[in-house]
Amino acid sequence: MLYACLTMLYEFQKIITSIVIVIIVVLGIGKISDIVFKTEKNVVAYKVEVQTKEVSSAETVSLDMASFLSLGDVEHGKKVFKKCAACHSINKGGKNKIGPALWSVMQRKSGELSDYKYSKALLDYEKQWNFEELNGFLLKPATWIKGNKMGFAGLKDDKDRASVILYLNDSSDVQLPLP
Repeated sequence: MLYACLTMLYEFQKIITSIVIVIIVVLGIGKISDIVFKTEKNVVAYKVEVQTKEVSSAETVSLDMASFLSLGDVEHGKKVFKKCAACHSINKGGKNKIGPALWSVMQRKSGELSDYKYSKALLDYEKQWNFEELNGFLLKPATWIKGNKMGFAGLKDDKDRASVILYLNDSSDVQLPLP
């Protein structure tokens, strides 16, 4: 009987010892990795600097808008707009999402929707959306209107950009005449 109790106690001691060793190893690995990969502060994300060409409105104005828009078509724009649909509604009467609703965005002044909280940069921009403005903005939103909160890299492909602009123009109560 005593032998059975001592054997059971010994087995219990092995289990407890194993658990303690696992805890020590896990905590030790955490401490060692903190020493090896020391950071000055808690880092949630790393900023990656990418060199990009600055786009100015003068460069876009020099672009022949009629030739540029001839690269795109509305149906292709509808497909490409799916990238935008996660943040923007395009339906008539559609609600704002993360970004403002884009029905009838053409000829709308930047920051004009009263039920959407725009960044200060877009409120101060005070220009109307047209073919040229949308082309520059969709190419690289961060450099076209500095300080806006749209976290989109842009549409580099001319056909995609022209198609989305045509689709936005088509998704409106009053379309702008094509140049």
